[in-house]
Amino acid sequence: MDLDVLNMFVIAGGTLAIPILAFVASFLLWPSALIRIYYWYWRRALGMQVRYANYDDYQFCYSYRGRPGYRPSILMLHGFSAHKDMWLSIVKFLPKNLHLVCVDMPGHEGTTRSDLDDYSISGQAKRIRQFVECIKLNRRPFHLVGTSMGGNVAGVYAAQYPEDICSLTLICPAGLPSTTDSKFIKQLRELQESKRIDRIPLIPSTPEEMADMLKLCSYVRFKVPQQILQGLVDVRIPHNEFYRKLFLEIVDEKSRHSLHENMNKIKAPTQVIWGKQDQVLDVSGASVLANAIPDCHVYILENCGHSVVVERPRKTANLILEFLALLYSIDNNKKQA
Repeated sequence: MDLDVLNMFVIAGGTLAIPILAFVASFLLWPSALIRIYYWYWRRALGMQVRYANYDDYQFCYSYRGRPGYRPSILMLHGFSAHKDMWLSIVKFLPKNLHLVCVDMPGHEGTTRSDLDDYSISGQAKRIRQFVECIKLNRRPFHLVGTSMGGNVAGVYAAQYPEDICSLTLICPAGLPSTTDSKFIKQLRELQESKRIDRIPLIPSTPEEMADMLKLCSYVRFKVPQQILQGLVDVRIPHNEFYRKLFLEIVDEKSRHSLHENMNKIKAPTQVIWGKQDQVLDVSGASVLANAIPDCHVYILENCGHSVVVERPRKTANLILEFLALLYSIDNNKKQA
């Protein structure tokens, strides 16, 4: 073989080896960095741009795609200890011409965290209203989506600021009393009785606890490598003290049943999506909302747990689109009549 050709193969092999070795090193030594890169890549691939908005000295971090158009904009509120990127699995199945906004909830990820802030559900709803005003999202009524804690906030927002909302999607929302205790609620009671409330199942500190949390939140059993579990824990550990404070705030009497206390004030057409096998918040909450909110559309997903957004992203996206299409066609018919 010619020496120049041999040198070319050596150089090419070395060039390819560098990113491969970097990937392996990241996977083995810094799995949390790999997770951040993963979210960065998918934001780029899906066309989501990250921006910041300021309300006085308070900063909101959010991602968006598209511009306001003839269809309503969609604002998405994530759940406890999550962040705006949790919606990427659903964004993947939504049309690119829809205006989408995913915001980090108060104290989460890039949004301001302050010990002086009010993290009750009502306090969070007020903060989200400030965000909406900052980016002028309420120039026209928008569609609001919230899951779990974010569903609780979304429901309270819809009740308190009805002029901002044209329609509402609640995915396994918190804030409702239940006739049946979920596995999570039973675990909390056991921890309270044993005075070990510091070990909240939704706030893992080890890869093993992270695996247990994933099993609790999802019906589908994902096979997650140990290194990824470690990375997920590493990303969360610096925030666990805040998560504990937030958790105690949202399960306090002031916030525990916020959605239930406000649901009779919700006038916007409402869609409820719930995993039938939800072990965190019992699916019976769906009927509570259906009986209280006029024009409420309920969808119970079989073989699905609390993490609806992750387990059934395509189905969830399609249900939201079908719901909006139904409302839009009704509005058009009213105008034509």
